[in-house]
Amino acid sequence: MSKQKEIAAFLAAKAPLHWQESYDNAGFLVGEPDASIEKILVALDVTLPVVEEAAKNGATLIVAHHPIIFQPVRRLTDADGTSRVIRALIQNGIGAICMHTNLDAAPGGVNDLLAEALGLQKTDVLLPAGTTADGIPYGIGRVGFLQKPMTLSAYTEQVKQALHTKGLRFCDGGQQVFRVAVGGGSCGSLLSEVIALGCDTFVTGDVKYDVFLEAVAMGVNLIDAGHFPTENLICTQLVHWLQEAFPQVEVMLSSSHRDVVQFV
Repeated sequence: MSKQKEIAAFLAAKAPLHWQESYDNAGFLVGEPDASIEKILVALDVTLPVVEEAAKNGATLIVAHHPIIFQPVRRLTDADGTSRVIRALIQNGIGAICMHTNLDAAPGGVNDLLAEALGLQKTDVLLPAGTTADGIPYGIGRVGFLQKPMTLSAYTEQVKQALHTKGLRFCDGGQQVFRVAVGGGSCGSLLSEVIALGCDTFVTGDVKYDVFLEAVAMGVNLIDAGHFPTENLICTQLVHWLQEAFPQVEVMLSSSHRDVVQFV
């Protein structure tokens, strides 16, 4: 029977913890390393409904992207959402492993999946951080080319369909879409790097108003496809990796967790 520490070690081999950004808190965050597991639930976030879903289905480990513990936790009461989730995990005997910016950077991780979903070919790393032992580059973001140039209107519709999002925010930089950069989650701060690489279009999430202004001024199409939609693709990949590596463990994709942002 597999143990929680074995799952943590496997995921850390896929996306080494030293690849995470300095501000991050990825890794094995809640649980007992030697606890045996028969079922795992995968979700983008460890929320209270996700914990309840895990408990209902007999899963004793949640594997997620966003860290449940990001800032120091000074008390465990019911006064804030993070404490409520941690208390629920402990009360139900459920562990939590969170692979965040290290999984953004990893080959086959968030940004590779996003680039593939959005039709990019001949991709490179947007912000290279190093290479794996096999010589494969890793780092945040990806840059690539579409099969052929297309209008921004057509591409925004393609992005919307590919990421199953109900709406986008974007600005028109006055160019056709061909050389595209992507950054899952919140990568608007990388606009200058995108411009330096000669990209005509940048797809990310959580874009600030001033970043839109700068994009227009510099002639770059900027598409905010949302934080959840640009990262949620990793959950299916995590299920695949875990099922393949631990065939004796039942791995489930959360059915309760979805984007909390709504559109009218």
